Amino acid sequence: MISTDRPSQRLILEAGRADRQYWSDLWRYRELFFILAWRDVSVRYKQTVIGVAWAFVRPFMTMVVFTVVFGQLAKLPTEGNAPYAVLVFAGLLPWTLATSILTDASNSVLTNSQLVSKVYFPRIIIPLSTVMVALVDFGVSLFILAGVMAWYGMMPDWHILLLPVFVVLALLVALGPALWAAATIVKYRDFRFVIPFVVQIGLYVSPVGFSAKVVPPEWQLLYSMNPMVGVIDGFRWAILGGASPLHLPGFAVSMMVAGGMLWLGIHTFRRTERGFADLI
Repeated sequence: MISTDRPSQRLILEAGRADRQYWSDLWRYRELFFILAWRDVSVRYKQTVIGVAWAFVRPFMTMVVFTVVFGQLAKLPTEGNAPYAVLVFAGLLPWTLATSILTDASNSVLTNSQLVSKVYFPRIIIPLSTVMVALVDFGVSLFILAGVMAWYGMMPDWHILLLPVFVVLALLVALGPALWAAATIVKYRDFRFVIPFVVQIGLYVSPVGFSAKVVPPEWQLLYSMNPMVGVIDGFRWAILGGASPLHLPGFAVSMMVAGGMLWLGIHTFRRTERGFADLI
């Protein structure tokens, strides 16, 4: 008789082994990643009154408010012939995606404190799993964008094929600060109250409700040090096409800053996670 039982895996604990095999362990524990991601998604929408409709209401109402305030009252220009509502929603897509990751991931280690203190696995899986919730909300927002563009009779051109590239960039831009905040909040609990304030301020200093083209040319590179500027401009270029040309020098500056923040976030998290069990 041939046994169909799968061979058991042996976990060896020795000094330095976890560090040497850290990134390969991410693949070994991929099932834990999907379990945590599915749990976060189900918790977000389970036993809620509004449920998935909240993913529609929040970006739609924000688009309406920004369109009225910046487009109708402030009379800020749009890009090309694009309706102001489409301009705003193209900026809301990456902003909502990035801030959802930052908000959820920054508190994720604390909310999973019992798991962290009892079981070995690469702790970075916990904040990474929160990305799936943000992607679900992002998918819902894409349907709203399609409806808004259809309402105005707009059709995307070939630039839309590159939208997934900017989605990945938005994820990377958000993960750097998110990992840094997740590690910092474990040590300094009151820092979790700073994140909502930073998100609120960032909404108005990033070109979400207006075009980055309103910034004077001599300030463009300095303004692009906000990494969300390059991501938002990239989304608008992919969605609006030629009506929203991409400022390549500013985009390069944004990506360089985003790369530095990602390195800092990973480095800080890896250095701090060794003491998570003691701190929590």
